[in-house]
Amino acid sequence: MFDWIVIGGGAAGVFGAISAKQADPDANVLLLEKSAVLLSKVRISGGGRCNVTHSCFDPALLNRNYPRGAKELIGPFHRFQPKDTVEWFSSRGVDLKTEEDGRMFPVSDQSETIIDCLLTEARRSGVEIRMRQRIEKIERFSDYFELTLKEGQILQCRRLLLATGSSSEGHFFAQQLGHTIQKPVPSLFTFNIPSSPLKDLSGISLDSVQVRIDQTSLVQKGPLLITHFGFSGPAILKLSAWGARYLHEKEYRFEITLNWLPDFSEEAILSCLLQTKKQTPQRILQNENPFALPKNLWKTLIDQSGADFQKRVCDIPTKDFRILSNKLHRDLYLVEGKTTHKEEFVTCGGISLNEVDFKTMESKICPDLFFAGEILDIDGITGGFNFQNAWTTGFIAGVAPLIKGLPDLL
Repeated sequence: MFDWIVIGGGAAGVFGAISAKQADPDANVLLLEKSAVLLSKVRISGGGRCNVTHSCFDPALLNRNYPRGAKELIGPFHRFQPKDTVEWFSSRGVDLKTEEDGRMFPVSDQSETIIDCLLTEARRSGVEIRMRQRIEKIERFSDYFELTLKEGQILQCRRLLLATGSSSEGHFFAQQLGHTIQKPVPSLFTFNIPSSPLKDLSGISLDSVQVRIDQTSLVQKGPLLITHFGFSGPAILKLSAWGARYLHEKEYRFEITLNWLPDFSEEAILSCLLQTKKQTPQRILQNENPFALPKNLWKTLIDQSGADFQKRVCDIPTKDFRILSNKLHRDLYLVEGKTTHKEEFVTCGGISLNEVDFKTMESKICPDLFFAGEILDIDGITGGFNFQNAWTTGFIAGVAPLIKGLPDLL
């Protein structure tokens, strides 16, 4: 009989197993992973550098980066937040660094640094890990769980932590134990725009573009990357996260408008263009580029505006400048599909949050059943927030036996 069985060898499962063992060194903790590899998402995150967390140390601000789960995570973040993540790794010899956008990586810029730290800590703590474990059935008895493996072996435990990510198997087991599953749909994906006139500009990036899903209130401002299939970059990924369910319902066919100059109003753009006409009347507009946009993008936007700009600036009528101002402020594109951002693939959906006690991550339906990570209907935007959810919920689940029954001030 194990005190804990943890199902899932990702960030939440490994961290939860370590936390359980360190909270009670006498407990026997078993982690089961169905594949031959642990921490696979950690390995590929951030282009192989591992975006461990984000340098946002105020729980009331941190939770705003979660399209689903924001309210529920406020309490957990007061107990284990990015500051605690930084200290946890630092105390084990792994220092993190902060980049300009707030993302935090190991100083080594190698995800293996994080993997080695976690697995070393698991071994040192005495967590037992078994790979290639396929579970056939989970049953709840009066005061223990019984797991039947596909090879016929039976395992028993007093407490069970499901940390299976977006796996349908994990959702199936949770349903069998009484839980409701919010349908999983993709989050954090890029936009396919087959009709885009900008595809030949693949590789051009901009620091600040405002992107809005047409006829909705969904809008994001941030870096944007033009790709051979459409648009990517943080602004697009964040927008896909906030709009995950809506975009799924639309079958990923919708219109977006881009404001290429979000720090300018449309009238300010027009005023700047008219000032250019006044100051350099003999020049050609595409050579002027008053907004310092990437040269080829500026030329393409001019060409696509529909007005005639192949003449001297002094010969361009104000109405044509208005047309260009409108395009720069409200440029319309038809999205006709998505492409998964493989390094940051996340799903929206999972265990219904009203069925979980976020003081302990324990099920409100099935005693001694706990959840951590992406199996919950929680997902964050890109930038280290999904890993922070894994660290936080894994930690709280692992230490839950120590705090059950204590006052609500925890």
